[in-house]
Amino acid sequence: GISMNIYIMGYILLDELHIAVQNGFSFVVYNVETFNKLIEVCDSLQMPALTHLKIETGNNRQGVRIEDLDSILSFYKKHPLIVLEGVATHFANIEDTVDHSFALKQLALFKDAISRIEKFGLNPKYKHCANSAATILFPETFFNFVRVGIGIYGLWPSSETFISSKEEHFSIELKPVLSFKTKIAQIRKVPKGEFIGYGCTYKATTDILIAVLPVGYFDGYFRALSNQAYVLIHGERAPIRGRVAMNMIVVDITDINDVKVEDEVVLIGRQGEEFISAELLAQLAGTINYEITTRINGEIERRVV
Repeated sequence: GISMNIYIMGYILLDELHIAVQNGFSFVVYNVETFNKLIEVCDSLQMPALTHLKIETGNNRQGVRIEDLDSILSFYKKHPLIVLEGVATHFANIEDTVDHSFALKQLALFKDAISRIEKFGLNPKYKHCANSAATILFPETFFNFVRVGIGIYGLWPSSETFISSKEEHFSIELKPVLSFKTKIAQIRKVPKGEFIGYGCTYKATTDILIAVLPVGYFDGYFRALSNQAYVLIHGERAPIRGRVAMNMIVVDITDINDVKVEDEVVLIGRQGEEFISAELLAQLAGTINYEITTRINGEIERRVV
């Protein structure tokens, strides 16, 4: 039911290229094998393939190296049903540093590739390279198409991007759109001296009251958060006690009043005056906020609020 144009950024299997062509999807290309298959598909369907050519400028993932560009562009010249709708590249080191010299070198290479394409007699409608960090920091990367990713969700690509934006006096405010919640499954006492969880990694130093939560690393709550992170219950912090298990965690609610089974628990997000960010959990787990949010299991119910 989506009527907007759809651009596929990931790899499409050769045997599935006909689906993209039939549906009028735009998609990234960079392989000779893909072009050879598209010749067959387009001739068979008598429909155009709306392609965006990925240029390799320094990230060394998807992409066509500039020295190989002419041989790839010949496919477009010889086969008009293969349409060069767009040309793209992707930055390797723009959000992980406050030194953007490498990104600017990539931008120069991308502009050189565009010039070569135009001299070849091709004029792609869309030119794009800006991810969230570039969209925030470098208007010169906009061309006529940007690929804002994590920024759409109100998350900063990195602390370095945040710092750079402040240094450049960009007045951009990002507000996270995602909360990750569960409910209390059980409340019980643990006497002083007893252990909690696998490996007996936490020992109660006094009588405590715990809540068992039906969420774990299967659901995308990192095992590395064991004995480190906390959740929010009644607007108060409830620290994790013991290891994060596959589908359960235990938290200490000794100092939180009137807690009941099935009370709301916030794993990421705001409750009262307290807030748990994806960045905080990423720092505790030794990773990045992208991984914290994308690891949330797709089977978990989503509610648009």
